Parts: sequence; C-alpha cells; structure tokens
Amino acid sequence: MNLTRQRHHVLTWQNGWILTISYPMMLVFIFLGDAWNPAQQNVYALATVFVGLFLVMLASSFIVVRHAEKLAEYLGEPYGTLILTLSVVGIEVAVITSVMVHGENNPTLARDTIFAVVMIVLNGVVGLSLLVGGIRHFEQSYNLRGANAYLGVLIPLSLLGLVLPRVADSAIGGYLSTTLTIYLIFSTTLLYLIFLAIQTTRHRDLFRPNDGSQMEDADLKSRGPMDCLWYGLLLLLTMIPIVALSEPLAQIVDRTLEESHLPAALGGVLVATLVLSAEGITALKAARSDSLTRSINISLGAALSTIGMTIPCVLALATMLDTPIVLGLNWVDAFLLGLTLMVTVVTFGSGRTGVLQGAVHLLLFATYIVSIFDAAP
Repeated sequence: MNLTRQRHHVLTWQNGWILTISYPMMLVFIFLGDAWNPAQQNVYALATVFVGLFLVMLASSFIVVRHAEKLAEYLGEPYGTLILTLSVVGIEVAVITSVMVHGENNPTLARDTIFAVVMIVLNGVVGLSLLVGGIRHFEQSYNLRGANAYLGVLIPLSLLGLVLPRVADSAIGGYLSTTLTIYLIFSTTLLYLIFLAIQTTRHRDLFRPNDGSQMEDADLKSRGPMDCLWYGLLLLLTMIPIVALSEPLAQIVDRTLEESHLPAALGGVLVATLVLSAEGITALKAARSDSLTRSINISLGAALSTIGMTIPCVLALATMLDTPIVLGLNWVDAFLLGLTLMVTVVTFGSGRTGVLQGAVHLLLFATYIVSIFDAAP
C-alpha cells in the first residue's frame, strides 16, 4: 500500500509540476490586464517575458502530450492517437482564436499557422521520422490503408480550405464571401466528423499496425478508470494556462514582427512550432522504435485535425466578431502545398518507406522556410 501511494505521489508531481508555474504566471497577467502594454516595455524586458512565456507554454504542451499518452495506454488505438492529436490541435485552435480576439494586427495569422502546421508536419516531422526510422531500420512498413484514408480526406480539405479562397471568383485578395464561408464551415466540419466516425467505429483496424499488436495491452491490467479520469483532468487543467498566456505572447510577437520588418508568416511558424513540438517528438520516437504506423497516425492526424478543426473554428469566430481574415494562400505557398500533397501520396503509396522519402520531404520543408524569407515585402 505504501509503495502504491508513494508511486502515486511521484506520478502526480511528474505530471503536475508545471501547474505550479503556469497558473501563477497566468494570474499575474490577468491581474495586470490592460496595464501590460508591450509598446511601453524596453527590448530587454520584452525578451525576458517572451522567453519565460514561451518556455512555460512549451513545457505545458509537452505535459499535455504526456497526459494524452497515458490516456492512450488505457484506451488503445486509434483512440489514443486521436486524443493526442485532438489535444494538440485544441491548443492550436484556442491560441489562434485568442489572438484573433486580441487584435487586428495580423489578419493572416490563422492562415499562416494552419499552413505552417501542414508544412511542418507533412515535411518536417514526416521527413525526420522517415529519415530516422530508415537509418535505424533500413525499410519500415505501416498500415497502407490507414495512411490512404488520412490522405483521402486531407487532400480535398487542404485545397478547399487554403487554395479555393484564393482562386474563387468571390474571394478577393484571399477574403471569403459569406456564401463560401458558410459552405466551408459546414462541409469541412461534416467531412471531418465522418472521418472520426469511421476511425473510431467500424474501421478502427485501418489505423492499427498490420501485425495487430497493441501498445496498451501491457498497461491495461495495471490501470483503472480512475487513472483515466485523473489524466484527463490533468490534461484539461494544463491546457487552460496555454490558452490564457497566448495573448501576451501574441502581443510581443506582433510588436517584434512589426518593428523588425520580419515576414508576418513567422508568427504562424512560431505558433505552429509551439503546439507541435511535443507531438513531433512523439512521432519521431515512434518511428525510431519501428512503430511507423503510430508515427504516421500522429503526423497525418495532426495535419488533418488542423484543417478539419481550425478552419471551421476561425471562420465561425471571424464571422461572429466581424473580424477580417485572409485564408487563401499566395501562389508560391499554394504551389508548395500542392507539391507536398503530391509527394506525400507517392511516399505513402507502397506500404514501405526508407531514407530517400525522408530526404525528399526535408528538402520540401527547407524550401518552405526559404520561401518565407524570400517573399516580397
């Protein structure tokens, strides 16, 4: 009994220590309110606050992923990976909507963040995962039907959500008409919900390893419903400060980008990096341990959840707040998105991957980063 209680206390501290830092920091900014104005701070104060906020939010994101992984051990696949991706994308949606409510300095932030997530996941995370897995295991196999299911939904939603707002006759400068806004909200949400229903009910085997192995079998005997509820509660509690602290972080980023004349797209890259770091590391670990199916589920699931959840949420919020939002990509980004989707289809078209595919995706990721700084001012 004493060992069990001691183990419980250790697990509580390991998974809840960040709350002792994030909640006091959140309360400080709530107490300051409008008194906190980045424009009145010197560069050293801003840098200190930015580093503190970023590190706390990043650590919180890692803890969120840890809680989601514990739930995954209890619930099994595909529910475990689904909880992981929905948790991370939930943070992304909350951060973007918080920044949208905060101000009107960057109407392209939602678009830049969504596009950055897709490029970071499909090229950066997938590329590193395939490269690391290929170096360690030469060739790796995965559930081909599951990857195709992800891509079959991801491709149309990506092009409808990020390219159609640029090429449609009613979309001037990337801004959507009311008709197209309503259509995208309902169509994107409906298709994503259909995918979730397929993933969690009658076609769950599509998202499991081909050998039928289950990562949760070893832990199901030692975990009960109370463990599941405990980690679910910790997950929600850890997400709250991330959302609350996103506003002061966004204020600093907005001022920095404006005064330094850096590309506005870097704001989206920063948000995407913040919310994807922990999930990306989880995907890399899975590929390194030869669990490529789980790595692919995490990567493609993050990209699909971003499109399926973020686009309807930001469009609905922009409509309610009457806030201008630019969703259509410019032509260079649209080309990179199309090329990335085409290469991803080829990569996950045979059931086996290796180092070469990883190198190609990393090349596309490098091209994306270069294109940000190469964009016309």
